[in-house]
Amino acid sequence: MARVVGIDLGTTYSAVAVADRTGTASIVRNREGENITPSVVMFQGDVVVVGSQAKRSAATAPDHVVQFVKRYMGEPTPVYTSESGTPFRPEEISALILKRLKEDAEMMLGEPVERAVITVPAYFDDARRKATQDAGRIAGLEVLRIVNEPTAAALAYGLDQDEDERVGTVLVYDLGGGTFDVTVMRVEDGEYDVVATDGDRNLGGFDWDGALMEHLNGAFMAAGGPDLTDDTATLAELRDKAEIAKRTLSNAPQAVVMLSAGGRHEQIRITREKFDELTAELLDRTRILTEGVLEESGLTWEDIDKVLLVGGSTRMPQVPALIGRLSGKSAERGVNQDEVVALGAALIALDAEVRAEQAAERKKYIGSGAHVESAPGDGLARLTKGRVKSIKDVTSQSLGMVAVHDDAPRSPEYNAVIIPHNTTVPAKESETFYTIRERQTALRVQVTEGEGEDLDYVKVVGESTLKIPPYPRGAPFEVYYAYDVDGIIHVEVKDLTAGEWLGEFEVERPDNLGGEELEELSDRVSRTAAL
Repeated sequence: MARVVGIDLGTTYSAVAVADRTGTASIVRNREGENITPSVVMFQGDVVVVGSQAKRSAATAPDHVVQFVKRYMGEPTPVYTSESGTPFRPEEISALILKRLKEDAEMMLGEPVERAVITVPAYFDDARRKATQDAGRIAGLEVLRIVNEPTAAALAYGLDQDEDERVGTVLVYDLGGGTFDVTVMRVEDGEYDVVATDGDRNLGGFDWDGALMEHLNGAFMAAGGPDLTDDTATLAELRDKAEIAKRTLSNAPQAVVMLSAGGRHEQIRITREKFDELTAELLDRTRILTEGVLEESGLTWEDIDKVLLVGGSTRMPQVPALIGRLSGKSAERGVNQDEVVALGAALIALDAEVRAEQAAERKKYIGSGAHVESAPGDGLARLTKGRVKSIKDVTSQSLGMVAVHDDAPRSPEYNAVIIPHNTTVPAKESETFYTIRERQTALRVQVTEGEGEDLDYVKVVGESTLKIPPYPRGAPFEVYYAYDVDGIIHVEVKDLTAGEWLGEFEVERPDNLGGEELEELSDRVSRTAAL
């Protein structure tokens, strides 16, 4: 079989890793010899460049460079239109990045790479997870699993510790280039159980850059310079210099930024204290989410044994300082924030690879067509000598059903949550609903994703209409939701009057791309991505 890899598809940087049959994971370097690849795409006519060269060109050719595309995953509108008029949706740009990662991995490993486990922020909703899966398919990858980034990070970190250090309650604070997640996980006797998770898909290092850009631009204008945000070229250069200054301030108490435009040349000095002041509101947003997850977990900081910092933005000194103030503990050292997610994904990919081989081997003896599958985690448990026995995640979004209050036909509709977020998966829950009309003959089940009762803040991800007997108004029906590790929602409805099952259906992630459209997009990417 072709090699299975783990991929951390990041907002600013991406990484690929593989695990060997001893359960040891390692990063696969790209063709430039780098461990991480900038998630940046540059279009040069019919040629596409991905990675460091594209990132270096962001300031000189901003109109032809696409970056931070992960922030737009799941949205239907194009994020770039080529000179020939071809529109590119977010999953297509991500596919170009994945295609480059795939090709580099094949070059370095010397064998085909056709299957992958790809990580996403824990708080990504269904549409964004599906778009990530589509991106992998366009790039020519079979996406075996979509895995939450904090879960992958905790797994990789745990395996790197001594046995007596692999037990306890871990808080994963994951601040990347574009997203923030916080997850509480219990690790004991090889079992990795997520307790609660939350996050913000629009909070990351990108926003710290933006705050610094605004300050630098204001200082430049105060000195008599033009507004650098009025022109795409000067805006791109400003972002590039702000990012460099941010990185400098992670290692030095101050940074000097040279800005030039409209005949003005200014040196603007920024101190770490000033940078912290400018971004205090952003950091506080992470605090609020972190404390919220602890509260939902029923835990306090005293219950947390370890804090794991993940994501390149956690290198900013203000982050470990915040953790120290809140927890009274020092964050764990010795973990590479840019690589740990990909390493964890590689371990989960290894598990998927071994289970596929086990199933194929057993089918030889049981006969063709038999359904054979080993227990989740079985292969990984054996390969890691019991260090990892199971990995249990939670739902990041609540699943519910559109209903009406008080069984009245004219009552406003609302979202009735059936499986609350942070429920361990696989999960199965039910709620009883009642008919709202006399001799009602159909029951419409609209499956929702999101929090709260207000339908303006939730999304309908699937629905089905089932025929029911013409009972009097108020007849009870129990609706069961089952949610598995692959994100498939199974719905069953029971007629409580007759005591019989009425029907069932599954809600898989709906294809953002139809078969013909997917083939067309794959051909387009293949033609365009010749490096």
